[in-house]
Amino acid sequence: MRTEAAKIGGFGRQIIRDWVIWFDGPDGLRNGKSPGQPSRLNDTQRLAIARMIESGPVPAVHGVVRWRLIDLAQWIFEEFRITIAKQTLSRELRAMGYRKLSARPRHHAQAEGMIEDFKKASQRAWMQSRAIRQSTSRQ
Repeated sequence: MRTEAAKIGGFGRQIIRDWVIWFDGPDGLRNGKSPGQPSRLNDTQRLAIARMIESGPVPAVHGVVRWRLIDLAQWIFEEFRITIAKQTLSRELRAMGYRKLSARPRHHAQAEGMIEDFKKASQRAWMQSRAIRQSTSRQ
């Protein structure tokens, strides 16, 4: 079987033998996927990262107003002494259910509901202004 596979693929029998050993048998050659490197983060570290993302950065402490991948990677290094690439961190965060949605930065001391008090109440576009209504009613 290996001789036939070597002829079909244009390889030597030794290469086929090495592949069979590497991919855990002939079935691994056909259907298997290389497992890749194991994750650098464990479940406890993932939980700490999720808490940090949910609480958001404190500008005075972290020096940023929103988390970017590079900022989180720096925090992970400072906290756990693990170097992680942005792409790998992005993959980990995606697996944890986070997406690259950038929320509008918000001050850490901002009180809920205070924004509504400062919003202008603008006129609706379909309403006539008071001056136009008065001039048409006088005629």
